[in-house]
Amino acid sequence: MSLIADILLAAGALGAAFYCYVLGRRLRKFNDLENGMGGAVAVLSAQVDDLEKSLAAAQATAAGSTSELEALTHRAEDVRRQLELQIAALHDVVPEPTPQPAASDITHTAPPPETNEPMFVRHRAAGRTQ
Repeated sequence: MSLIADILLAAGALGAAFYCYVLGRRLRKFNDLENGMGGAVAVLSAQVDDLEKSLAAAQATAAGSTSELEALTHRAEDVRRQLELQIAALHDVVPEPTPQPAASDITHTAPPPETNEPMFVRHRAAGRTQ
C-alpha cells in the first residue's frame, strides 16, 4: 500500500514539475520585450512619459496666456474709462456756430426732369439664358 502511495506521490511531483515548466515558458513569452506584453507595457510607459511632458508644457503655455490675457483686459478697461471720460467731456463743449452762406452765394439748380424710364436697368450677359 505504501508502494502505491509513493508511486502516486512521484507522479504528482512529476506532473507539478511539468506544469511549472510549461508555465515558466509561457511567462517568458509573456514578458518578452520584443513580442510579448512586456514590450507593450514598455511602449505604453514611454508614451505616458511623453504625454506627461506635453501636458506640463501645455499647462505652462496656458498659464502664460492667461496672465497675458488678464493684462490686456485690464489695459482695455483703462482705455474704456478714458474714452468714457473724453466722451463725457465732449458733451460739455459748446459747438462753434457754422457760418451760414449768404443768399447771393446759393445757386439754384433745377431738379432733374421726370422721365418714365426706370432708374436702374438690368442687362443680361451675352450667352447667358435663364
